[in-house]
Amino acid sequence: MAPLTLDALLRGLKKGAPDPVYLLHGDEDVLKDEAVRALLDAAVDPAARDFNFDSRFAADLDAEAFHALVNTPPMLTERRAVVVRGVDQLGKRKSKLRDELVRYLGAPNPTTVLVLVSAAGEDSDPEIVRRATSVALGALEPERVSRWVTHYATNLALTLEPDAVDLLIAAVGNELSALARELEKLAALAGDRPATAADVTALVGVRRGETVHDLVDAALGRQAARAAQLVEPVLEQAGMSGVKIVTPLGTHLVGTALARAERDRGTRHLEDTVFNQLRAVRPYGLRNYKDEAARWVRWSSLWTAAELSAALRATLAADRALKGTTVTDDRGIVMQLVLGFAATRREAA
Repeated sequence: MAPLTLDALLRGLKKGAPDPVYLLHGDEDVLKDEAVRALLDAAVDPAARDFNFDSRFAADLDAEAFHALVNTPPMLTERRAVVVRGVDQLGKRKSKLRDELVRYLGAPNPTTVLVLVSAAGEDSDPEIVRRATSVALGALEPERVSRWVTHYATNLALTLEPDAVDLLIAAVGNELSALARELEKLAALAGDRPATAADVTALVGVRRGETVHDLVDAALGRQAARAAQLVEPVLEQAGMSGVKIVTPLGTHLVGTALARAERDRGTRHLEDTVFNQLRAVRPYGLRNYKDEAARWVRWSSLWTAAELSAALRATLAADRALKGTTVTDDRGIVMQLVLGFAATRREAA
């Protein structure tokens, strides 16, 4: 059976009682926490939760302790819930705890909802995946991130103005854990009033029109002077580096080269074709896929295939220079790269 998505899990919980055992895995720990909260709400009445909920790490359990946790009867309610985190470690070595868990999965206690949580970046034990209700919690598609931001803000009693949402995502990126941290700070900053783009600027030090996305847009749009003007303010932002600028430049150059190749082949419905190819690959760090496909198609009319090839070679060289142990001049390397985009027409010729 294919793993459930978070949406499918939430729909299922609205329709009926939770399953006896769930395995939450994938790279988005924030979504795992949301799934745990939803499962607890479905399994145990909040008024009785103090007596009917336990959370443990697998590393702190032995077989006997696990057996006692999952087989303790509920008190004054229909079910109890047990969350065990770090279960990915159990498949890496033979242990009595893993044997007990596998045995339990064959005949789980009907009055316990067991939620097993794997760490991000770790493979799940295939036998546990087969025997539990598997829920895959990976990165959201870019077009869903803004809706998630609004949803998470609502849980914090925080209202965000639309331009604040856009600026926050442009400044922080699509990583939900980073967005969650900034939203929690924004909630404290804004209090009872809606958070504005100015609040985001005050919090993360990024002004509208001066994000890394703005720099990329200017560079790929062949506005070299504008891109060069943005290098310094973007590099001054917290957590920013030359590599973090060059990486999206390379990604968008590849996407624009794809659109250019399709344009040169005379592909009909160019934007739809590029969008479908983008969805198939799902590169990391992009914004809304439809918007990105439209940008790549638009930019592809400004570049030749030879110019894009030259720009990609220059970007690779800049990436290598930035990662060199003796390099400290991120500003100079990135500035030279984006200014060089204006000269690739002559070089390619």
